[in-house]
Amino acid sequence: MAKAKKLFTIGYEQTPPKAVLDELEQAGVKLLVDVRAVTSSRRPGFSKKQLAAGLDERGIAYVHLAALGTPKEGRLAARSGQYAVLEKIYSKHLKTPQAKEELDELSALVKKAGPVCLLCYERDHTHCHRQMIAEIIEERDGVKVENLAGRQV
Repeated sequence: MAKAKKLFTIGYEQTPPKAVLDELEQAGVKLLVDVRAVTSSRRPGFSKKQLAAGLDERGIAYVHLAALGTPKEGRLAARSGQYAVLEKIYSKHLKTPQAKEELDELSALVKKAGPVCLLCYERDHTHCHRQMIAEIIEERDGVKVENLAGRQV
């Protein structure tokens, strides 16, 4: 029986860039899929260009799937700890044509790109939309999901 492919997830909250990159490298990740709607960050090293450059230095590819990001009202719900509201908003968002298209793209990447990791801000995957994405891909493509966490500051 073939070994199931893995899909990793990671959040960078309270984690220095080096720790995130080390964690990805140790897990054997070959492609990081950024599922943030907004790729700028107040945290040094986590804006799109800085992150992509740091990944490139370690031989890890970078793709941004913006349509899999959380709409603004979902981000606001998450920030205020309203995770049920986030889930409701994001479930509705996943039905949009753009999100469906990028879920299909993510499925294709997971199948062909080797170990893939979804990245977002929240450290706790249970409070992040990336968990919902991972569950869809897990069910759809039979991958095993593993949540990574770099060393906190």
